[in-house]
Amino acid sequence: MHRCNAYVDFKEEAFMPYPAVVNDKDLHLHVERVGRLLLGPDNVHEAKKAMVGEDFAFYQEVIPGVLFSIGIRNEKVGSIHSPHSPFFFLDEEVLSIGAALHTAVAELYLNEHSI
Repeated sequence: MHRCNAYVDFKEEAFMPYPAVVNDKDLHLHVERVGRLLLGPDNVHEAKKAMVGEDFAFYQEVIPGVLFSIGIRNEKVGSIHSPHSPFFFLDEEVLSIGAALHTAVAELYLNEHSI
């Protein structure tokens, strides 16, 4: 359609495939618990598993990690598309919720695991 050509060579020596993102079980349970405490149990849902590439997986090869999202869908304001869509619109009302959740996850973790 756009008269473009592309060539991808996955056999190059420099090509490093993305590892799988695998959440650490204990950190997953911690985020789930903190989310329920902060947001209420009805507002915490487990996402469907998906096969996607994510840079975060490289960090998880070195240290345990957990990848989670805060959920931003809001049909009333038109925030219904994926962040990878050209129609993506961020409902900025969720930013304070995300900041609070990330802060609480870190703070409670550090409080519970201090030496």
